[in-house]
Amino acid sequence: MKLLIQRVNNASVTVDNKLVSEIGKGLLVFVGIGCQDTGTEIEWLVNKLIGLRIFEDCNGKMNLSVKDIEGDVMLVSQFTLYANCKRGMRPDFINTAKPDIAEGLYKKMIEQIKNIYKEPKTGIFAADMKIQLTNDGPVTIILEK
Repeated sequence: MKLLIQRVNNASVTVDNKLVSEIGKGLLVFVGIGCQDTGTEIEWLVNKLIGLRIFEDCNGKMNLSVKDIEGDVMLVSQFTLYANCKRGMRPDFINTAKPDIAEGLYKKMIEQIKNIYKEPKTGIFAADMKIQLTNDGPVTIILEK
């Protein structure tokens, strides 16, 4: 699994011109699920995500987690994180999980976050989503296991 984590001041997901979800200050997390993923990595990734100290404290140091600031979390499925661009000019997606498997693992990640922190906002799995965000910093981190 690959997570592309963005520290944001706000973010929203729109599908077919309808607002699906939105968050304030927190983390926008794009979730890529590969064909080798089984779900055993979810607990580690979620604990790391919720505990990751990437928000500034009163001294301007990145020393606080999303939980510390009581921020929001938004998860958006993003199969293109597994794009292979080594050959030719068109990426292939051979390394992505099949949609039914990926959706199950995505839902499992949502539940894990809900269990240890609070329910995350989400996009719609496999939909054509429009994401708007105000990146804070910018701080963008790739986390994978």
